[in-house]
Amino acid sequence: MNDALLEQLRCPETGQPLRMSDDGESICSADGAHSYPIVGGIPRFTQSQHLASFGRQWTRYEVAHDDEDRATFQAKTGLSLSELKGLRILDAGCGGGRYSKVAGEAGAMVIGVDHTEAVEKASALCSHLPSVQFAQADLKRLPLEPASFDVVFSVGVMHHDANTREVFDAVAKMVKPGGRMAVWLYRRNQWWQERLNDWLRHRTTAMAPDRLERLCVWGARMGAIPVLNTTLNKVVSFSNHPNHENRICDTFDWYAPEFQHHHTVEELTNWFYEAGFAGLTVLPPERKGRLYRWIYGRNLLIGSGVNVLGQRD
Repeated sequence: MNDALLEQLRCPETGQPLRMSDDGESICSADGAHSYPIVGGIPRFTQSQHLASFGRQWTRYEVAHDDEDRATFQAKTGLSLSELKGLRILDAGCGGGRYSKVAGEAGAMVIGVDHTEAVEKASALCSHLPSVQFAQADLKRLPLEPASFDVVFSVGVMHHDANTREVFDAVAKMVKPGGRMAVWLYRRNQWWQERLNDWLRHRTTAMAPDRLERLCVWGARMGAIPVLNTTLNKVVSFSNHPNHENRICDTFDWYAPEFQHHHTVEELTNWFYEAGFAGLTVLPPERKGRLYRWIYGRNLLIGSGVNVLGQRD
């Protein structure tokens, strides 16, 4: 952990700056009442808990693809890479660090935070970028100075907490006046899709991870079969990503987490307004095509998102 990151961290209990312990193995509050370990060069303010499946998937699979990640970052944040240089950015729920890497390579100063040990994979992925640093922490209790980031983004993360809105509000406080925040959440589908998904996930979340992973391998195989990967996966969710390893990871990502909430555009835009944001942009899906947009617009596309960019007043 470098000095630049230490200067930006705050005690999640008191909000006060932190200092390095005498032995260099932890950071602590000025009065010594609160201490947090440093493991693998990464400060740890929490443990994986209900999000342990994400630590497993992000450290187990190789899913980063530079060109695709750059395109997805721009589509899901509404920001061009050319405007990121010199900005202070928070990746709220960084997972394996793909989008932290994209922002760092574009010249931004990035802090990536995740609830799980996925930060270890993220740190390794971004080891060539001294301007990108990571911390393991709860997004509802971020160890950072409020209103201190030019840009905050959270892609596919907040809906995996017990209360999506609480996470949104906590992360929104990190945006400084005039700063921007982009959030991508799972979209609420048709009632019959939601009911079937709930029935399936009630069973998969109770499975041992190894058993679930074997089922996800079968899902990944179906995701490579033409017709099935564009029809059946609108009824039962499985990934049709071109890469086999991504398909396993994405499918596991869908069925493993304890919490998975789905939201509407109206719901998310209201949260932005109530948190003091204006000039909202509802971002379109990354994929194009008349049929795809028709299915997306009728909330029939399982795993699609609601995606909003806003600027704080």
